[in-house]
Amino acid sequence: MTLQDWFNKGMSSSEYLEYMKTHRENTLSILNKFTIPEEDKDVLKSLADHSLRVIALTEDWCGDAMLNIPILLKLAEEADMEVKMILRDENLELMDQYLTNGTSRAIPIFIFIDGEGEEKTVWGPRAPMVKKIVDDERAKLPPKDHEEFPEKQKEMIARLTTQYTSDKNIWNEVYESLKTTLVQKILM
Repeated sequence: MTLQDWFNKGMSSSEYLEYMKTHRENTLSILNKFTIPEEDKDVLKSLADHSLRVIALTEDWCGDAMLNIPILLKLAEEADMEVKMILRDENLELMDQYLTNGTSRAIPIFIFIDGEGEEKTVWGPRAPMVKKIVDDERAKLPPKDHEEFPEKQKEMIARLTTQYTSDKNIWNEVYESLKTTLVQKILM
């Protein structure tokens, strides 16, 4: 399948938000609270001239998707980009073309395509600052075979979820990372 085919297969953002069960409330909360900086609106409008569209590889249960999807949707709205959601677990054929470090099916992955369906750039699964936060949290966990690992991992996920849903600095880092990728790959 071509990227155009994958785009055509995807769910609209509203269909995806309706489909969500695990992180719907948190995703909508970020979507309703995050705003694009006024000073960036002209830059984002200039992206609209490039007729970009986005394929978002995601899953409802993913905390990083919960954080990144609403910020992508706000950016896409300003830049007049249509976003289609593809569920990772049902579409490994596409996912396996966008592995993180060549091995990991980490999500979300945002594939930006042009009007002809050609890939222009890819972003994901995390902004650099968010990757550092997650790496620092994971470093505190006991080994996976340790009896306390499941409980400690659950606690870590709860802390990250709270941080992702309330820390506007994290939202801004995700936004800046997305914007910078697009400006460097599309406008320069």
